[in-house]
Order: sequence, then structure tokens, then C-alpha cells
Amino acid sequence: MALDTETLNQLLDTIDKFVTQRLRPLESQVGNDDAIPDDVIQEMRDLGLFGLTIPENYGGLGLNMSEEVAVAQVFGHTSPAFRSVFGTNVGIGSQSLVIDGTEEQKQKYLPKMATGEIIGSFCLTEPEAGSDAASVRTTAKKQGDVYVINGTKRYITNAPIANLFSVFARTDQTQAGSRGVSAFLVEANSKGIALSAPYRKMGQQGTYVCDVMFDDVEVPAENLIGGDEGVGFRTAMKVLDKGRLHISAISIGIAERLIEDSIKYALERKQFGQAIAEFQLIQAMLADSETDTYAAKCMVAETARRRDAGENVAALAASCKLFATEMVGRVADRAVQIFGGAGYIEDYGIERFYRDVRLFRIYEGTSQIQQTVIAKDMMRRHS
Repeated sequence: MALDTETLNQLLDTIDKFVTQRLRPLESQVGNDDAIPDDVIQEMRDLGLFGLTIPENYGGLGLNMSEEVAVAQVFGHTSPAFRSVFGTNVGIGSQSLVIDGTEEQKQKYLPKMATGEIIGSFCLTEPEAGSDAASVRTTAKKQGDVYVINGTKRYITNAPIANLFSVFARTDQTQAGSRGVSAFLVEANSKGIALSAPYRKMGQQGTYVCDVMFDDVEVPAENLIGGDEGVGFRTAMKVLDKGRLHISAISIGIAERLIEDSIKYALERKQFGQAIAEFQLIQAMLADSETDTYAAKCMVAETARRRDAGENVAALAASCKLFATEMVGRVADRAVQIFGGAGYIEDYGIERFYRDVRLFRIYEGTSQIQQTVIAKDMMRRHS
């Protein structure tokens, strides 16, 4: 449900103040501690951030895609670890349920997800199933009125703090590829679930990522998402299409932050008797970053509008993620170059963003997978 312009602007202003006044001063601390303070997470709950995209009749704000990307761009002005805390509830952790869940499933879980009482997590990737998501080996065998799940999920965001997993498992061993995959809602306190130690990562300190192991985990049959077997992969792809636009918007926000920091530094830093912003080669890097960011912003805004209008935007979402995530990598690289030696040391935070944004080109579909999606759509349209 679309908000009126005044209400949306008030929401964006509130989030901007929270990002600027509360979160940005904590960036270095979170990077060093590899953890978000508990009181900050509670403030996120109080602001309603966990329920941004959950429909209003389940206690959320029910933002449409255009509104969601506007919020994501504002949240991109700080370390992505902050967004990650509630990001799975806004995106992949809740949207399987929002898009394809039964009414009973929605009533049971979505209100608590909207308040942040339940944190959701998306369990698709496995040791042998990443880009080839249809090759999942985790199994779910029906035994009476339960499914018994066995397998391992890898690199699962927010798994260490999750209360509810959206798990994709093979229910039909006779079907190859995606056709035998189903989706389940699995409560994290279920017997037989074990977590690996959290991963130490290249960047995005403060995000929580680990493996999830399922050993004869019994799940009630009514927790089969949508009540139908064999459609789990289709559900996952719907969720990822939406998530790709969200990540694109976050990339735009971070690029805006990096440009802001870069031009401020370039105006203050003096060499050869003048601000380095006066040198044309510095200006060229700033201009390229601004142009790249503007192009991504236009792409995402148009694709979000078309999704809200009911169009199938799978290939367009892939185009957005491909361009926006590669774009923010270029902007981050230029920012390090503009800062020079200062960009390589920790004090200014530029090197942290440089490491943080590298992940965007990998998760929710690598750049190469996005290229494949786009090319296949082109061939389909021209065949």
C-alpha cells in the first residue's frame, strides 16, 4: 500500500536522522567489536524497521517497492551491518511467507516479525548449491503429519540470531533440478538444529553469518510454505527478484555516502598549494562516481515503479543488481584513490566501506548469474 508523499517524506526524514545522529558515530565501534549494540537493535524495533515491508494487516508498514528502495537508499548512508540486522525481516527472511504463505502461516508469524520479536533467516545456499540454487541436497521427507529435514545450509545471514528459518529442501528425489524443491518455515529452537561458529569475514563486521545444520528436524506439515510441494524454487526466485532491487538501492546509498566523504576530503586536502578538488583528474573521478550513481538510481526507481505496477521485472532487477553493485565497487575504489594514503588506513573508514561493498557482487546472485539471467531473457524475447 503506497504512502502519501508527506508520510513517506516524514518516514525518510526520521530514518535519515537515526542514520546520521545515532548510527554513523558507531561505525568504527561496530567494525571493531563485530557486533551491533543491543540498545541500537531495540531502537530499530521501536522505529518499526523490522516491519517495513510486512503488510499493514499483520502489523507492518506495508511499503511498496518504490518506497522500500527509497528507505534502503537512506540506510545506505551508514555501514551496511546496521541494515543487515533487520534486512532479512524486510527482505528474504519474510518475503517467502508474505508472497506465497498461507493465511494461517501469515497470522502466526508475520505480526511478530513486524515487531522484531521474531527475526527471520533465508536458508537456500548449501556447500554444493550456491549459484546453482536448484541443486539443493537438503531433504525433507514426509512422515505422517511432519516433514523430517536433513542437510546443511551455508553462509546464512542472521542465522546466529534468527528465530525462524525459511528452508528450501528437496521433497521429491525423483525430480531433477528445481521441480522437487519445497519451502518450509522452521522454528530455530526445533530439536536437531545446530549452528556453526560465526564466520570471520572480509568485511561487513557486525553482520551475523554461519552455517545451519539440520539433523532429523521434524517440521509440522502445516509449515510447508503455501501448502504445496515442489514450488519452493519458484518462491525463492520471487524473493530474490525483490531482494536484488533492495541490494541495488543499498548500493546507491553507500555510493552517495562515499561521494559525500570524497568531495569533502578533496575540498579540505591541499597539495601544491591548493585543494586537490581543483585538480582535473580528481574532478574526473568525482564526476564518474556521480554519473554512475545517478544512472543506478534511475534504473532502480524505474524498475521499482514497474514492479509496483504489476510487471514481471526479473530481468530488469538482475540488470539493476548487476549495474548497481558493480558501480558501488568502482565508487569505493575511487574513494580510496581520492583519499590516497588516508583511504588505506582505518581512521577515515573508507577502507571499511571498500571491504564492505565487495560482498554485494556475490550474494543474492553473483554478477555472473545476473548476466546469465539478463542474457537468457534477451534470447527468449528474440527467439
